[in-house]
Amino acid sequence: MSAEPLAPLDLAFWHLETADHPMHLGALAFFAQPSAGERGSEEILELLATRAAAIPRLRMRVRDVLLPVGGAAWAVDKDFDVRRHVRQVRLPAGDFAETATRLAGELMERPLERGLPPWEMYLLTGGPGDPFGVLVKLHHALADGMRAVAIGAGIFDEIAGTRAARGRKSGRKPRSVPPRSWLPGPWQVAGMARGRIEDLGRAVGVGASLVGASLARAGRLDPRGAAALSATSSGTRRLATSVLSLDDVQQVRRTVGGTANDVLLATVAGALRRWMTERGDTLPLSDPSALVPVSRRRPGSGPGSGNKLSAYLLGLPVTEPDPWVRLYTVRTAMDRNKAAGPLRGAGAVAVLADQLPPLAHRFGAPLAGNAARMLFDVLVTSVPLPRSALSLGGCPLREVYPMAPLARGQSLAVAMTTYGGHVHVGLVADGKALPDVDRLARSTEDELAALLALIR
Repeated sequence: MSAEPLAPLDLAFWHLETADHPMHLGALAFFAQPSAGERGSEEILELLATRAAAIPRLRMRVRDVLLPVGGAAWAVDKDFDVRRHVRQVRLPAGDFAETATRLAGELMERPLERGLPPWEMYLLTGGPGDPFGVLVKLHHALADGMRAVAIGAGIFDEIAGTRAARGRKSGRKPRSVPPRSWLPGPWQVAGMARGRIEDLGRAVGVGASLVGASLARAGRLDPRGAAALSATSSGTRRLATSVLSLDDVQQVRRTVGGTANDVLLATVAGALRRWMTERGDTLPLSDPSALVPVSRRRPGSGPGSGNKLSAYLLGLPVTEPDPWVRLYTVRTAMDRNKAAGPLRGAGAVAVLADQLPPLAHRFGAPLAGNAARMLFDVLVTSVPLPRSALSLGGCPLREVYPMAPLARGQSLAVAMTTYGGHVHVGLVADGKALPDVDRLARSTEDELAALLALIR
C-alpha cells in the first residue's frame, strides 16, 4: 500500500485526541473454547500477530509533513514490530466474560502511542475450560466503523484463508512493507508560505461557528436534566454489554413498520428513560440529542480512502412515557433525516471537514472538541458485520461488542452490531460519570422485552 496524506476527516480525528480523550474505536470479541487437539493460546497469539502483520494498513504510522501546512501523512513504520501491538493478557480465575469486559474498559482508557501505527490487539485468556477473547483498538484516523470491520475481518479464518488463496493463485506474495512514504514535490514547497494567514483565518472562523452553534443549543437545554450525560469528563472508561434477540427486533419492526435501526434507537431511548428513573435522576425538560453516524463509503472503496462519514441528529424521546409513541417519534424523525439526506444538518460537519485546509484542523480541533458536548449528548451507532459465521484458529466467534470513542464532554457512546441472530450492544461510558452503566445495559434488554410484550 502506498503512503498518502491523511484525508481531512482523518486529520480532524487525529487532532481531536488528547491524553484524557483518546480517539480510538474498538471491539471485544469472544470465541468458543478450543477443543482438544485445536490451537493453544500461544498458537492463537502467533496467528493473530501473523495475520495482523499481513494487513498493509496496520504497518503504517502518522507523521507530520511540510505540505500541506498543518497536514500529516501515512508512512511506513520502518521499525515495525507486530509484537509491540499484539499482546496476551492472562485473566484470573472467575467469570471470564465479566473480567474481560472490565479489563476492556480499562484498556480503552489508554491512548495509543502516536509514534507507532495506531492500533493494538489483546488476546485475553483464562483458565482451562474458559473461552478466549480478542480486544481490538484502532484509532479513528485509521478507520471508521466499516473500515474497522474490513481491517478486523482480516484476522478471521475465512477472510484470511481467502486472501492467502488469492495470493497463491496469482503467484504473488503478500506485500508486507508498502512503498516509500508520500513526499511533497518541489512545486508544492514553492507555495508553502502562501495562504498561511488565510488558513488561520478559516480555522478561527470554523471555531467561531462551532461555538455559535454550541451557544444556540445551550439556550434550550435544561442543565438539571440528564445529569449523568452532562457530567464532567474524568478520562476513565467502563464497558458494559447486552445482547438482544434479532428475531424480537424484527418482530417489532414487522408490526409497526420502519427499520430495525428505528427499533434499536427507540430501545436506546426507552432504556435511558428507565435507567434515569431507576437511579432517581430528574428527567430532562428537553430530549437528549443523539448523533447517529451514517457511512458515505462506496462498495469497493480502497483502503486509502479515509473516513467516509456523515451523521444525523436525533432527539431521543426520553421524556415520552409511552413506548409506542417513542418508537413512532424515532421513526418519523429518522424518515425526515433520510429525506433531507446525510449531508444536511449534522452531516454538513463532515462536508465542512472535507473543505477545510489541514491548518484549520490543527488549530480548530481544540474548539471543535470543546463544542462536541453542546452539539449532541450521546453517540448511537450501528456497525455492520459479515453475515457468514466467523472463526479464529478453528474456534467459532460467539459474541462481538463494538466500542465507539467518547468525545470530550461526552459520558456515553452506544455501538451495536448484528451477528449470529443477535444484536450485540457495547456501551462505553465515562467510568466516574456512569459507574452503573451495567444497569443501563440491562435496561436495553428490559425495554425491548416491553416493546415485544405490547404486540403479543
